Amino acid sequence: MRWLLLLPFVLLVTSCKTEAMTQPDQTINSEFDFELEKYLGTWYEIARFDHSFERGLEGTTANYSLRSDGKIKVLNQGYKGSLNGKLKKAEGKAKLASPETPRNLKVSFFWNFYGAYNILELDANYQYVLIGSNSDKYLWILSRTPQLDKAILDQLLEKAKARGYDISKLIMVQQPK
Repeated sequence: MRWLLLLPFVLLVTSCKTEAMTQPDQTINSEFDFELEKYLGTWYEIARFDHSFERGLEGTTANYSLRSDGKIKVLNQGYKGSLNGKLKKAEGKAKLASPETPRNLKVSFFWNFYGAYNILELDANYQYVLIGSNSDKYLWILSRTPQLDKAILDQLLEKAKARGYDISKLIMVQQPK
């Protein structure tokens, strides 16, 4: 009987994966090895798809740091409604999906329910990144600086589009100047 209570959740999770994506969990630029230590630190959210857990947030950042248990501490924060709004924070954890694919992480903000966090494009100097999931419902563009050069942004948008993402759904996030 207990499994019946979990059935709606299981159906929701398994229905989130779509086949519309072209290479949703593969990285294109694999000419260098991913180094987690270089990825750690603060990233500014430049653009994202709308979803309930970040809806209405501006000035959004993500900070990644190592935990004592080997996992990654994830601290996401942003301001509700405007850069002068109330600060909202969410702390989670991440881990490698597998040692063979270090650019594919699993992130959790609730108990032990993990979602895919796939590094689709990453600058060789770890200055900007395109993040997706195993479906076409989640997409982020992050940068080490609050502003991203338009030429780089356009390049990332083209790469996301080539992967099957509908880039017209992206929300450009207001960041401090």
